[in-house]
Amino acid sequence: MIAAYFKYLIRSGNEHAIHSPFLFDLYTKVISVRKDENPDYIDLKALRKVLLKSNEPIEILDLGAGSRVNKSNLRKIKTIAKNAEKPEKFAKLFNRLIQRFQPKTIVELGTSLGLTTLYMARAKADARIISFEGCPQTAGVARKNFNLSAAENIEVVVGNIDQTLPEQLKKLSTTIDFAYFDANHRYEPTVRYFEDCLPYASNDSVFIFDDIYWSDEMTKAWEQIKLHPQVTLTVDLFWIGLVFFRNEQPKEHFTLRF
Repeated sequence: MIAAYFKYLIRSGNEHAIHSPFLFDLYTKVISVRKDENPDYIDLKALRKVLLKSNEPIEILDLGAGSRVNKSNLRKIKTIAKNAEKPEKFAKLFNRLIQRFQPKTIVELGTSLGLTTLYMARAKADARIISFEGCPQTAGVARKNFNLSAAENIEVVVGNIDQTLPEQLKKLSTTIDFAYFDANHRYEPTVRYFEDCLPYASNDSVFIFDDIYWSDEMTKAWEQIKLHPQVTLTVDLFWIGLVFFRNEQPKEHFTLRF
């Protein structure tokens, strides 16, 4: 990832590299915002601190590519909070993106401890969030956090996402307006989850892929997703990749600083 990051720094630009009016507005007003101290974040910051201090151990059922940091299935909550939860700046970005696009249905693949989910839930309290988690004990911790935060718009689906995602999508009667893919950091599952969700995407949907340079497999998956004919605009922020399906948008790929 170090070599990939240096390549990213060399090729990435800022607003001066953007010639799409849609993306220029999105980048300057949402993505590149530096000061974002929404009052909604106060208790979520406090929750993050609690999780980072928790010595409670839980048994991890890992159905994905595993952890590069901890190979043991018995892990303390503070270790998961440190290594698996997305840093605050990304959670805030998701919050801003949801405020911007006002999605009605949000799908999250990979609940973890639920901290990022809460940032998304706070952005639009009347949105329906369907969050998928493979590990029962991790999902249990997330549910406790949702209850503590009185987040009533989150539904957690527990089980192997290979099975639970297609099952839940069959029940879906709406489009997926916003999706965050952070479940299985391997090529084949990532592409398959994308293709599973694709029929439910609309012209205004936003799909976000986590850790697109985590491994060669993830980078390969990202490159294939970019080439899909329904994808018209992508934004590479190194740690995450944004995908848009705007028919009015010429097909373009941007690498931008974040």
